[in-house]
Amino acid sequence: MTPETLLRWHRALVSRHWTKPRRPPGRPSLAPVLRRLILRMAAENPTWGYRRVHGELVQLGYRVAPSTVWLLLKRAGMEPAPRREGLTWRRFLSAQAQGMLACDLLPRRPGAAQAPVRAVHNRTGHSPGAHPGGDGQPDRGVGGPAGPQPAHDLAERIGQVSFLIRDRDAKFTDSFDVVFGSEGIRILRTPVRAPRANAFAERWVGTVRRELLDRMLIVGRRHLETVLTGYVVHYNQHRPHRALG
Repeated sequence: MTPETLLRWHRALVSRHWTKPRRPPGRPSLAPVLRRLILRMAAENPTWGYRRVHGELVQLGYRVAPSTVWLLLKRAGMEPAPRREGLTWRRFLSAQAQGMLACDLLPRRPGAAQAPVRAVHNRTGHSPGAHPGGDGQPDRGVGGPAGPQPAHDLAERIGQVSFLIRDRDAKFTDSFDVVFGSEGIRILRTPVRAPRANAFAERWVGTVRRELLDRMLIVGRRHLETVLTGYVVHYNQHRPHRALG
């Protein structure tokens, strides 16, 4: 190197040592992660104002001014909390779904039928067990003395349920309704030949058929209960769907 290069490096070193660091004017910009978090909090909690959102951020360890939260919500076009908490049909139906179950028959040979139950509010499936009478015989129904109680699989949250949706299949006997009625659950029967009125259960039954039962041979009632129990665990805890985000 030349002496001029060495002297130029020294002058730059001295200049950086005595020059104060410059910061752009105004407030520092919000990180994209924090910006998305603020907007998500406000969208999912319509009763929270900017002060409440700021308090939640402080609890999470974020240091941000309340006015910054207010300015971000205003620029995003979000109304203040009193006007943002208006009850929409979507939010109303979601709240109602907390206390609803839907079920449908899943007949499967030989001689066994399932009455799968699905929670409406979080789309979780439950397998109450196989019952005699799924072989197409009209004189044998689900829920009789020979079959297990369908409500036992939902014992943890059965007290929170108010309604059970089912169709008008003749295999649903009076004893089936009595089991849920004893828990204070009201049975809602769908209109005749209207599968869309029981869309949650129909979708659940279709998923079980496509992904499980149509791909294997069921050799008996115990085999049916075993494979369905394993699939329910897979569906509720691992299989990607809307209830799992």
